[in-house]
Amino acid sequence: MEKSLYFEYIQRYFPKLVLSIVEKLNDKNQTGLSYLFKQLLTPVYSVDGRWEVLSGMYTRVAADVVAMDSPLPLKSRDSLSRASGNLPKLGMELFLNEKQMSDIDAMIAQGMDINTIVQKIFEDGPRVIAGVYERLEGMFLQGLSTGIALADNNNVGSGVRVNYGYLDANKFGVKVKWNGNVDTATPIDDMNKVVNKASEDGNVIIKAYADKYWIDAFAASKQAREQFAFIQGFVGTSVPVLGKDQVNAVLNNKFGFTVEEVDRTIKYEKNGVKTNEKPWKKGTIVFVCDNRIGSLVWTRLAEMNHPVAGVSYQTADQYILVSKYRVNRPSLREYTTSQARVVPVIYNVERIYTQDIETVQA
Repeated sequence: MEKSLYFEYIQRYFPKLVLSIVEKLNDKNQTGLSYLFKQLLTPVYSVDGRWEVLSGMYTRVAADVVAMDSPLPLKSRDSLSRASGNLPKLGMELFLNEKQMSDIDAMIAQGMDINTIVQKIFEDGPRVIAGVYERLEGMFLQGLSTGIALADNNNVGSGVRVNYGYLDANKFGVKVKWNGNVDTATPIDDMNKVVNKASEDGNVIIKAYADKYWIDAFAASKQAREQFAFIQGFVGTSVPVLGKDQVNAVLNNKFGFTVEEVDRTIKYEKNGVKTNEKPWKKGTIVFVCDNRIGSLVWTRLAEMNHPVAGVSYQTADQYILVSKYRVNRPSLREYTTSQARVVPVIYNVERIYTQDIETVQA
């Protein structure tokens, strides 16, 4: 590795550009997509480079009424479950080839607009940073909807499996499959079982997340449409399929919370082949009782402590190390890379409930 061919531009623009990229991606990227893991997880630094899930069955037990000067009665402590593992390393790299570098050199020689030149030199920066975000979002959405986050068949190198330990007692099916059974499906009755279980556990559901498949099936069901008509005071025999706002009007009126649609496709590349995958489990709704449901656990990379000579570095969001450098063999290339040791971790799974509308449950 050697110093970048555009070192003077890197010194001047690299720090501000990385900060600008992070701000844009944290808001919304060019396609209008946001990152749910950033909304629901709190970044936490791991000193030893490990992640850990601690889940306690924290039931509320009433205190006793005791006589003055009497000893206090001892109560039993709830059980505590634990899962842990080493933080995985995420990373990717892109490069400018000789033709692309010759084009940049020509732009510099011709005195073209500096913003155009800088954009060409750093155009891989947003892609390598977003690449880490996309992997984390894919793992988080899969983990939130199934209880297990995977990076396996769509991954180059070591696979990752993080089991959050979702409780079987908090996993629900439905009486009749919703999709294709608009007249006989009972989505409100099915959801009522989940809400009642949460109430029995001493929990209050404040929000739900579901894919478009779930929302469409709920919206088309006769029971949901009739409930909406009742709320509106509508008198008639034909109620059309509900829109998303109407779906949430029914849920808010009946249960006191709304559902947020999760419609995300993640693009992966393995051995030069790109594939698109939806990480959210089809037909699943997840009910949560907290605004923050876990941590984005990260640690420092070895290269942060031991930088390589000739490489220019910047840090994005504390945990992503972005690098720029050149190599001369087998051909001249200008590289931009990103790497991070980080994983999404969901805590307090006893306060999370799931329902799969494709699974029939008595």
